[in-house]
Amino acid sequence: MSEQGYKRDEDQADRYDRHWNELLQELRIAQTGVQILFAFLLTIAFTSPFRDSDDFTQDVFAVTIVVSAMSMALLIAPVSFHRMVFRQKVRDRMIPMASRMTAGGLFLLMLAVCGGLLLALDVVLSRWLAVTVSGVALLWFVAFWYVIPGRVRARSAS
Repeated sequence: MSEQGYKRDEDQADRYDRHWNELLQELRIAQTGVQILFAFLLTIAFTSPFRDSDDFTQDVFAVTIVVSAMSMALLIAPVSFHRMVFRQKVRDRMIPMASRMTAGGLFLLMLAVCGGLLLALDVVLSRWLAVTVSGVALLWFVAFWYVIPGRVRARSAS
């Protein structure tokens, strides 16, 4: 397999093992982040200031905690998937599916982080500024998580 001028001396099984291990390393980072965010969001619902907050804040919270839970489900799903098909010799099908689960989980994590940011900033800034800063943060995520990697991928393909 040639990747930008270097070759790996590996058979298909080694390649699957390498891809699975790379995916697990990525998942470890993302899972920790989404679990911390989810725990933070859970604590908000039980505070007095939150109970007294307006509809906007409660709506943003509801969407954010649901998106965070969905993200966590997708980011943990490859582990469960692996456990269910362990020793079934389906790694060739498992890895692409786990990769799609991870990509979906990361997309939802991006939305959850921006929702959490909006909740926090809405306390200390005016609402329009909190929404603006959160929108800029979303664009920041999109640039570094999707646009830049997409350009690198397109250039390496040509």
